[in-house]
Amino acid sequence: MAKGWIRRTTKKIFIIGNAIVVLLFLIASLSPYINPNDFWLHGVLALCTPYLILLLILSALFWLITRPIWSLLPIIALLIGWQQIAVVFAWTGNAIFTKRKAENHFRIVNWNIQSFNGLSKNALAKKMVREEVASSILKTYPDIICLQEFNTASSENNIQLFSRTHPYYYFSKDYERNDGEYQSGCIIFSKYPMIDSGRVAFPSEESLIYADLLKGKDTMRIFNTHLQSFKFKKNDYADIEKIKDPNESSFSATLRLMRKMKAAYKKRGTQTTLVNIAMERSPYPSIISGDFNDVPNSYTYFSIRGNKKDAFLERSFGLGRSFISIAPTLRIDYILPDQQFDVKQFDMVDEALSDHIMLVADIRLRK
Repeated sequence: MAKGWIRRTTKKIFIIGNAIVVLLFLIASLSPYINPNDFWLHGVLALCTPYLILLLILSALFWLITRPIWSLLPIIALLIGWQQIAVVFAWTGNAIFTKRKAENHFRIVNWNIQSFNGLSKNALAKKMVREEVASSILKTYPDIICLQEFNTASSENNIQLFSRTHPYYYFSKDYERNDGEYQSGCIIFSKYPMIDSGRVAFPSEESLIYADLLKGKDTMRIFNTHLQSFKFKKNDYADIEKIKDPNESSFSATLRLMRKMKAAYKKRGTQTTLVNIAMERSPYPSIISGDFNDVPNSYTYFSIRGNKKDAFLERSFGLGRSFISIAPTLRIDYILPDQQFDVKQFDMVDEALSDHIMLVADIRLRK
């Protein structure tokens, strides 16, 4: 009698839990259509999507073994939300990245360099970060370099680290201190002549920049941007640890984090609209790269990507984590070319010099 009650109760718990996960996943699958500026909590759900996918796969396997008819629920949900699965995992990587690129290809690097701060706390190591970052980038032999959280100062000219090999550049100068003595923001360096450039300012902080580059007889527009981050500081990461132990302090920590996340999601929603308007106005084939601070399951990603290609999905394999803190599923940095381009090679290079991983792609413009 008792065993039968336990079996029935356990079954009900599994069915209800399965239904909840299915519902959350289906809601998360609406992310391409819901601007977080209108409903920011949906952005939080997008962060959880890889884990919801994993739970649905495990659920389907469990029911296939115990009660096959119930496996239809998670399987149908996964089929409905196939878009969310397709952007999480890349299946096409099959070749080792070669340093030598074909003559008609160009190589682009995208990297959030974390203001040349590095990851080491050693004072001597920190002094070497500037040269190490530049060396790590230049040894990939890029033609175009897109950097976020780049800074320079009159006392420490970081532009010179790249301008000798990449004489053409455009710098956003989003932040200035000491009457312009210190500047930071996004920058584009190029070996190709830069015939035009511009900046689209966001309502609060950061911006989108672009440069029109002349490669032979072809002109292409390169966009680079750094979208709104959560701006988590040391105490916020401490709050994340507190949340793991349910108590009164963890509830307060959750509220503090959610306030920061809400502000960031709403700002990114507005920024995404501005990015899309700028890209639509491009008279040339274009590539957008940058730190979007949002995962592939988000409105930000789906909206900006549109019908563009994702260099990672085109030529890589795996989850593609590009931000090394917090969670193993955070792919938030991208290189997205128009359909006029072919992605020939792609690599992710972790030099342990930033909390982001460097992206490298070889691309060809179709004639």
